[in-house]
Amino acid sequence: MAVSEVNLDDYNIYSHLSDEEVLQIAVERSLADTHFPPGSDQTTSSSSSSASSSSDPPTPAAQNKTNPNPRERHPDPSRHLYYVPPSQPPPADLPNVSNCANPPTALSQFLYKAFKREFSPLQSMIINGDAEALMDLVRRRSTSLTEPDDEGWIALHEAAYYGQLQCVRILIRADPDSVNRFSLKNQTALLLAAERGNISCVDFLLKHGADPNIANKDRDTPLFAACEQPNEVIVDLLLRSGAQVNRSCSQGGTALHEACRHGRLKLCRMLLEAGANLQNKNIYGIQPFFTAAQNGHVDIIHLLAKKGADINGQAGDGASPLFEASKNGHVSVVEALLSLKADANRSMKSGLLPLHVAVKNNHTRIVPMLIPVTSSVRVRYSGISPLHIAAERNRDECLKLLIESGYDINSELSEECSRMYEDRRSTALYFSVYNGNLEATEMLLEAGADPNLDLFNPLLIAARLGWMDIAALLLRHGANVNAQICTQPTSFPSAILLTMECLPMLKLLLDNGCDARPCFDCPYGQKPHPAVTPSRRPTEDMQVSGDVPLQRSIQFCEAVSSSSFYRVTGPIISVLLDYVSHVRLCSRLLEVLDSCSDWAPIKLKALPPHPLMQLCRLKIRRLVGVQRLKLLHTLPLPVRLNRFLHYDVHSSLT
Repeated sequence: MAVSEVNLDDYNIYSHLSDEEVLQIAVERSLADTHFPPGSDQTTSSSSSSASSSSDPPTPAAQNKTNPNPRERHPDPSRHLYYVPPSQPPPADLPNVSNCANPPTALSQFLYKAFKREFSPLQSMIINGDAEALMDLVRRRSTSLTEPDDEGWIALHEAAYYGQLQCVRILIRADPDSVNRFSLKNQTALLLAAERGNISCVDFLLKHGADPNIANKDRDTPLFAACEQPNEVIVDLLLRSGAQVNRSCSQGGTALHEACRHGRLKLCRMLLEAGANLQNKNIYGIQPFFTAAQNGHVDIIHLLAKKGADINGQAGDGASPLFEASKNGHVSVVEALLSLKADANRSMKSGLLPLHVAVKNNHTRIVPMLIPVTSSVRVRYSGISPLHIAAERNRDECLKLLIESGYDINSELSEECSRMYEDRRSTALYFSVYNGNLEATEMLLEAGADPNLDLFNPLLIAARLGWMDIAALLLRHGANVNAQICTQPTSFPSAILLTMECLPMLKLLLDNGCDARPCFDCPYGQKPHPAVTPSRRPTEDMQVSGDVPLQRSIQFCEAVSSSSFYRVTGPIISVLLDYVSHVRLCSRLLEVLDSCSDWAPIKLKALPPHPLMQLCRLKIRRLVGVQRLKLLHTLPLPVRLNRFLHYDVHSSLT
């Protein structure tokens, strides 16, 4: 494979490695750079374990720290996107990263660009902390110190960014007026030092006239940047120097929002003492209290509540702090909010309540907390029961909790919610059957779920998908075995149409009272039949669409003679004949049976006289009735007779 013509002088150290190995190195370096930003003080760690040490004065080593990875010049971290309501897109698209189209050449160029960056002599001097060489440039009054680069950075920006305090001192003393110069993105040296966590540089710049309230083009102030990292020492320095605590960034977030997001209790106290406004909202209508609940910070929840925060303050889409805590599974926060009398019946604009979202995300420790405080009236008003969500998402444990708490098993979706599904489903039982969830289906049926409420009977779903266990369960609990598909009328039970490719399922339905006789009631009889028009598959017919007109009623002989059932037509007819008495095969069925010599006995099976035992069995079953067939085993009958009436193929009375 051809090698790239690009000069890869700095890349030749990787020449003995494979592309995969080199890419692994790139990933590892990227991760290391993310967690340990070069040039930052040790006190900038955002972990809670380092929070206590962040207030210590910087050590001399930290004051003059040389950037360990100068190749990371100007990072462009993704702007933290605050809570974004589902119906609203983020305010700006994230940058796209193009894929390598021709590895390894493209990969080599990618890594080359990532690791090899040309620095000017001045930049290298500052990165290495060469104060003596920098002093020499100052003495010679070099214009390079104040000439901006293509990003608008001057030497002071570089020194502040890389945390080179000695260089910052030299440059400020040489040109005091440069302290507030900003780049093309309105970045001042103070802002760069604050966002990089360079405490000593921040302290020096503030003492020499740096304005703590100059924001960049994203409206980020040094205070906001210090809270975004976060760093309590820098925040304290900025507040003491007059930083405006309630300035907001382009997304409307304030320093207090950031402190709450990170869960920094000390930082929140500092900001509140400086006058931070608890009612400030970002562009999504979110207050700091909401942010603390969203991120699971209980101690901050209690602090802000004592200061008068609105514990029920809702976002633009209606989400409340309790809703967000329930969604994200913050058990202790939910406990705290409920103890503070947070309203569990504040709904989203969509109507969903905290209980709905807790069930959706399977937070089984939160669901029992919300059930007692959730209004059944508000649940009905929402148009969807938590039972529906539990069944749809296969949240069996939540489903059990809801059933035990007394939720209406047969609650139906509102018309608006039902229309969101092509099959217009309405019950929790339908969801469980559709998912093939036997355990949930059994729980609902045992609790009293009616299997015949939906537009499309759940039994038809189980029959079409071949789920024998679920079909048997539905039949035991009274599912209508002769249900029809309303969008595709047939002259015989729709369940037969759906199960002709699965003879065991067909027999199960027939054993439980499915009426086979209409299959042989053909209006054409022995006369010629019209040509068969192709029909949609049954699964497509189990959808409601205003664009598709209702089709004419399908005859059994038309359906069974189609090419899709050609190989099983004979066995299907044979099975059905066991469940009827005096019938006559129409000309089309005879034509189909004549097409295969092996099916000749089936024609004879349809001819009279019929066995007396079969006629007696059919008569008894007809007198018992479909709904009581499942109770036959309770009658004081001999086991052999009972099995005979149930079509046990291994039993006979002769």
